[in-house]
Formats: sequence, structure tokens, C-alpha cells
Amino acid sequence: MSEFESDLLQLLSERGHLHQITDAGALDALAMKEVVTGYVGFDPTAPSLHIGNLASIMLLKRLQQAGHRPIVIMGGGTAKVGDPSGRDETRTMLTDEKLAGNIASIKGSFEQILRFDDSETGALLINNDDWLNELGYIELLRDVGPHFTINRMLTFDSVKLRLDREQPLTFLEFNYMIMQAYDYLVLNREYGCRLQLGGSDQWGNIVNGIELCRRIDGKEVYGVTAPLITRADGAKMGKSVDGAVWLNEAQLPAYDFWQYWRNTDDRDVGRFLRLFTDLPLDEIARLEQLEGAAINDAKIVLANEVTAMVRGADAARSAEATAAQTFAGGGAGEDLPTLTLGEEEMSLPAVLTAIGFTRSNGEAKRKIAEGAVKLDGEATRDPGAMIALAEGAEIKISLGKKRHGLLVR
Repeated sequence: MSEFESDLLQLLSERGHLHQITDAGALDALAMKEVVTGYVGFDPTAPSLHIGNLASIMLLKRLQQAGHRPIVIMGGGTAKVGDPSGRDETRTMLTDEKLAGNIASIKGSFEQILRFDDSETGALLINNDDWLNELGYIELLRDVGPHFTINRMLTFDSVKLRLDREQPLTFLEFNYMIMQAYDYLVLNREYGCRLQLGGSDQWGNIVNGIELCRRIDGKEVYGVTAPLITRADGAKMGKSVDGAVWLNEAQLPAYDFWQYWRNTDDRDVGRFLRLFTDLPLDEIARLEQLEGAAINDAKIVLANEVTAMVRGADAARSAEATAAQTFAGGGAGEDLPTLTLGEEEMSLPAVLTAIGFTRSNGEAKRKIAEGAVKLDGEATRDPGAMIALAEGAEIKISLGKKRHGLLVR
């Protein structure tokens, strides 16, 4: 029996999305009474979001599924400052052109997962640069600055962590929390937005926005955070041994995206099915009870469901078929990462790095020496090996048991 009455908070709770709520009783009552507009902010610091961001996107998806309206805020303005939360160093400054390009590239991920239409619950995508860029700095300081005290700002984890580690925190970054709070004020005024959602590291920023809306306009608004998603091995969600697990195809092929989920730790399968899929809870309960080799069936379901949501059903089917051919049949499916070689010989370490299996030739040489690299199923331990192919030929290259690709000419 859920402790909540509204569909919204029941859904967030039973799926594992809830960590903190500013006023659970009031938000629960509001969500039963009317369509609630809620938002999550995403700073476009790269051309793709990664699966660490997927937990926040799912908050918006659940909001829409429960009959409410999600707003995606692209932080074209705040990204010019940089969020100090969870960072030990200052972000690289991005140009307007770079930010615009990133936003255009990221937009497709939201269109794949959320429903954008003219209905009462249709999602909106808005760039906070639309209002932040128009603000005069003195005007902002006069209107909003008095509602923030340096004493309180210094108590927030995002600030304390940087200072405790004696890492520089620039005055520019220090303004980030003021700007994000101002976003909430604008969204409440312009769109009737009464809920901000985000990861647990955003709690301080969310509380600032709630207090600003109350102090300036006397409006009651709310905040919800989701728990930081970590894997059973303690690693932060969003990273693999080979780097970030990107949502966009251009940054990570669908097969590699599918494989990341297929390789989920047994202990994480049930939790990830609840968080990142729409499968019924009783079906998830059945799948997470599978043991031994049978748990792999649940992992394939997880990989298919998440890949279909993020990349489309065709991408999921193709990735599964490629995996079946590669692992079960010993063949090479068409979705495997492919590197086209020219006429000149190429060193094996350079090949491994070029196809994306290693981050450097030095790492590649270590993997080769460990016997982790195979060419057409045969292990090679020669870091000096040179690869050359005849016209039209192909070789399957593998790193360990889970990374496979094709070399073609």
C-alpha cells in the first residue's frame, strides 16, 4: 500500500525514483487536484546526454505518464556559467554557437522519450538563455540578489566540497545557483510551473528556487529529487570502462548501448527494470527472481526495453540479433563496430584504439600482452603485430568476451 494518494507520487515511489520531497502532503494533494507542470534542467555541455542523465529524463516521462505536463529546460544560459555541483574543477567555457549545436543534437533524445504535442500534458522544450541573456546584471543583482545570503550559499554541498578540496570556485560559478533559482521564478510566472525535479545533487539548487518563488511572488512551489543511481559495484551510473554511455547514435553505436544494459550486474537488474522501463511491476518481480544463466534473459529484456525507448524498436531488434550472431553463432552481426582499413598496414594497438576498444595505444599494448585480444577467434600476444587486409576481406576483432568489431577493406 503506497503512502501517497496521487498517481504521480505513487508512480515515482513504486518505480524507485523518490529520494527527497519538499512538502510531500501538499504536492500529493495538488497532483490529485490538477495537472501539475514540472521541469528538469539539462546543461548542454556536450552534443549528447548520457545514461547518467536518463534517470532525470525518466522523471519527466513518469510525470507525463501520470497525467501532468513536463518541461525540458535546456540550460543554454546556465551552461555559460557552469554548475559546480559534483565537480572538482571549473567547466570549459562554451561559445553560443557550440551550445546551440549541442542543444540541436540533444533535442532528439527528448523527442524519442517524451510526447511533444499541443495537449494539456504535451511536453515543452525551452532554452533558459531566452530570459537569462536578456537580464541586465545590475537588474538581476538588485531584484534577486537580496534573497540570497553568502552565509547560506557557503553551506551547500556543491560549494563546500570544492572549498574542502581546496579547488578553485570562481565567482562566475558561484552565481549558478542564483540563475537556476531565477529559472524557477520565470517558469512559475510564465507557465504556471509548480514542480522542479532533479537528481539528489540538485537539492540545494531546487530549494533555492522554491524559496525565491515564495519570497518574491508569495507562490508555493515544490521540489522532488531522485536518488543518485549507482551500480551494485559502487560505480556511478553513466560511465563504462570505455567512457560515457551516450544516448545519441553519433556518440555511441546502438549495439554498444544495448550491450551496456545486457552486461548489467545481476543485482541491478530488477532496480534498473523499474527505473528505466515501463514493464509492469509484476513482470519485473518475476524477471528479477531468475537465477543462474536464466537471469541473462532478464538482462536481454532490459537491454531491449531501454534501447527501444532511447534509440527506437528497430535499433533494439538489430542489436539483439547482432549479439545472438556474435555470441551464439560465432559469426559477426551487421551492427558490430566496424573499422575500414586502407592499403597501408596498421599496427594492432592503433587498430584497437581507432575502433574505440581502448583509449590509447599504451592501453592497447597492455591488453594484447594480457592475451585479451583475438583476431578471428585466435588470441594474439604480439603488441608489434601489423594488420593488412586484401580488397574485400574482413576480420573479426575481439577484446575480452564482450567487445567485438569488424575490420574491413
